[in-house]
Amino acid sequence: MQIALWAGFLCFVAVMLALDMGVLNRGNTTITMKRALVMTGMFVCIGALFGLAIAYLYEHNVAGYGARFVEAARLEGAKAAGVDAASLATWTPPEGSKAAGIAANPGWSAATLYWIGWLVEYSLSIDNIFVIALIFTFFKVPAPYQHRVLFWGILGALVLRGVMIVVGSALVEQFHWLMYVFGAFLVFTAIKMAFGGGDDGEKDPSKSLVARTAKRLIPMTDSYDGSKFLSRTPTGALVATPLFLVLLIVETTDVVFAVDSIPAIFGITRDPFIIFTSNVFAIMGLRSLYFALSALMGKFGKLKYALAFILGFIGLKMLGEHWVEHKLGVAIPPWASLIVIVVSLIAGVVASLLLPEAPGNKDPGATEPSGVQ
Repeated sequence: MQIALWAGFLCFVAVMLALDMGVLNRGNTTITMKRALVMTGMFVCIGALFGLAIAYLYEHNVAGYGARFVEAARLEGAKAAGVDAASLATWTPPEGSKAAGIAANPGWSAATLYWIGWLVEYSLSIDNIFVIALIFTFFKVPAPYQHRVLFWGILGALVLRGVMIVVGSALVEQFHWLMYVFGAFLVFTAIKMAFGGGDDGEKDPSKSLVARTAKRLIPMTDSYDGSKFLSRTPTGALVATPLFLVLLIVETTDVVFAVDSIPAIFGITRDPFIIFTSNVFAIMGLRSLYFALSALMGKFGKLKYALAFILGFIGLKMLGEHWVEHKLGVAIPPWASLIVIVVSLIAGVVASLLLPEAPGNKDPGATEPSGVQ
């Protein structure tokens, strides 16, 4: 039953991607602002509504997910409370604890954690969008080909993040102390994001390690050949086009950002199905979000502080949640974390609109890509 559920979800994702590339955005066309907004709204609605599916699956224990979710919360609470191995099997979470709350309402608890993970992943992808805009601008990628690069980039990102989630889940299950390492890393990342230098956008993408290595190992041409990633020279030799190099850089950029986002999602939940599905719906909406925000890039300069606060909040929660719950008797319910994250994002957007960046202080990565209408 578990295999069938995962297979069904992956089939749904495949259908969505096929509709996206084969029907809604067929051929080499420029994505207009209107179409991008419609598609963004569609992916946001689908991603949000999937939380209701999560609630149903876990509340009705479909494929045993509800029971495993409750048991995982119980075991995590027992470890945090210092319960010995002999008493572990019969230990019951105290009333008012996080584990007790999950046991009382597994469906909505799971759905809330999914929505938190989905929102965090989606919001963190905004930084990724700024970098992608810089890459497209630097390599002068023609507007009709940008959506093709993003489509295959997102497909690769789904596979790479799936691998990272599987490996991360196995490591955290085996070495629980890694959660504290992840927490400390998120706090460090939050501080760096809020107070660090903002020169990342000034780096030359063509001089990155990936670009230099690819140019050494793969025969490349300097000119585009339509939307092709590979082309043939007049002599018949197969070479990679600049579009292929852009795709490689976009893929590795997502891996870099996943180093931040994957620990963040583990700080929210360790349930593999919730982690994977929240990541999938966030990534699937990334392409349309890119085109929807392209004309507005540079207008959300204060949003980085909201993202830094969210990462710091999750990191500190990972470091001190068990101590707060078992030493102070205060449990942080999932819905409280959801409210904190939503309010933070709204505050970041409102602050950006009310206190716009001065023209000379805009994020260098916030460059409007060519061709977006």
